[in-house]
Amino acid sequence: MIRRATSPLAAASADAASEPTGAPTDAPAGVPAPLPACPATPNCVSSEGDPRDAVHFIAPLSLPDGLAPEAAMDAFEAVVRSAPRSEVLERAPLRLRAIDRTALFRFLDDVDARIDPEARLLHVRSASRVGRGDLGANRRRVSAWLRELSQSWGVAWPPR
Repeated sequence: MIRRATSPLAAASADAASEPTGAPTDAPAGVPAPLPACPATPNCVSSEGDPRDAVHFIAPLSLPDGLAPEAAMDAFEAVVRSAPRSEVLERAPLRLRAIDRTALFRFLDDVDARIDPEARLLHVRSASRVGRGDLGANRRRVSAWLRELSQSWGVAWPPR
């Protein structure tokens, strides 16, 4: 079941031109499809990209033993909802879509996350909708969220 949020920020998001979010849907049953790839511009980070790509790659977060994948996504959703200027748009048991507004210029950034239950990983992608650069905003945002979860779960992030 997918829950869709409705609010002024979500409505503004729907009206604005959005980053393509259609990802391949040929994933195994029960596993959400991979996140969309980052564009060539340096205003996107993703944990599903090439680890050798220092501009776009950010490490995924390992789920601790004993934590159900759905509970992990619940925890990630709570972190996103607690962030200023962030809003969850859609939530499925193992998938989340949100938007975040930058502090200074209020640009919209798209956030996509999924849990890979087989690999026991939380994957996150954050991308600016406009411009070529983001002054590191997407990396800082995702890093802060994953660091917060890793500390509460007692797992190392980024991996050593």
